[in-house]
Amino acid sequence: MWGFALIALVPCISDARTIFIPKLKSEPSFQHLTCAVCFSLFLLWSAEAGIKPGLDIHFLALTSLCLMYGWRVAYLLCVPIALSLALFGTLTLEAMGQYLLLSCLIPLLTSYVVFLLSYRYLPRNIFVYIFVAGFFNGAITGSVHILSTSFFHLVMDSHDWATIVDNYLVFIVLLAFPEGLLNGMAVAVLSVFKPEWLRTFSDRDYIYNHYHKK
Repeated sequence: MWGFALIALVPCISDARTIFIPKLKSEPSFQHLTCAVCFSLFLLWSAEAGIKPGLDIHFLALTSLCLMYGWRVAYLLCVPIALSLALFGTLTLEAMGQYLLLSCLIPLLTSYVVFLLSYRYLPRNIFVYIFVAGFFNGAITGSVHILSTSFFHLVMDSHDWATIVDNYLVFIVLLAFPEGLLNGMAVAVLSVFKPEWLRTFSDRDYIYNHYHKK
């Protein structure tokens, strides 16, 4: 799992060197934003619950992170957050590779694919961005996270299918709406008040282009 998690960092490095790091160095406000985002995610991910080992649940908010930074930079930001979780005892170093892959990379890729599909095939207006790329995307991403984690533990024979269904998969129904609401509200606030914080949002595409067509 560590190998896959590290290999996935390779395509992220170029994006970070050409876009993220120069912006981080030159804009103090962007530094403050990034630190605040990482700290908020650290607190959110620390508040996890679970009945069986490895079958832990928590809010992800990775859809918002993906829309703010793109999946590559978002995945890079997950690394120091995961290290912080390990430092404070919430996560073990042995489980960090699995955590980065299942709880960070797969949800981020899911969020980015859903965003791309909505951008490609749905009307480009702010309501589609908020409700589809934000709300429904968050719900789908949270569900995929639980499904992929369940499949991993089933393949690794950590838990039997009945245990996974009764103690983990049942939470898909309970968590999908809150996860979608969390991301939908965050995207709605940012797209209205701070659209410059959303890397995937463009006034030209979602606002001016919409009214121009009318």
